[in-house]
Amino acid sequence: MENNNIARALFGPEESQLKLDWPTRHKICVGIARGLAYLHEESRLKVVHRDIKATNVLLDKNLTPKISDFGLAKLDEEDNTHISTRIAGTYGYMAPEYAMRGYLTDKADVYSFGILVLEIASGRNNTSYRSKEESLYLLDW
Repeated sequence: MENNNIARALFGPEESQLKLDWPTRHKICVGIARGLAYLHEESRLKVVHRDIKATNVLLDKNLTPKISDFGLAKLDEEDNTHISTRIAGTYGYMAPEYAMRGYLTDKADVYSFGILVLEIASGRNNTSYRSKEESLYLLDW
C-alpha cells in the first residue's frame, strides 16, 4: 500500500511518519470499524481476525484503511457463544478473557480495535519498549 501501515505512519522513523489531522484520524477509525463490522456481521462467513493492531492495518494513497494479515483468523458459526482455541495474537492488543482463558469471540477484535483507536487518537504506541523505569503502557497513561 502507498502509505504502508498505521504503525509506520504514527510510530515509524520520523521521515516516514504522517501528520494526521483529526478528520483523517476519525476517517481511519471509522474505516477500520466498518471493516470489522463486515467481518463480524455482514460477511457470509463470520470471521474473527485475532490480530487487529497498527501493523495489520494498511493505508492506501487516500489514507483509507485496509485490514490485512488474516494468518491468525478463525471462522465462527452464528450459534457459538465462543471458540476455545490456543491463544495467538499480539500482547497489548488481546482482550483479557481471550488472553487468560482462550475464549475467543468477535468481542476480542472489538477490544483490539479499542486499543488501536487509543493509539490513533493519542499518537502513542500501545507499549513502548524502553528500560523498565521509562516503560509506558498506553492503558496506564
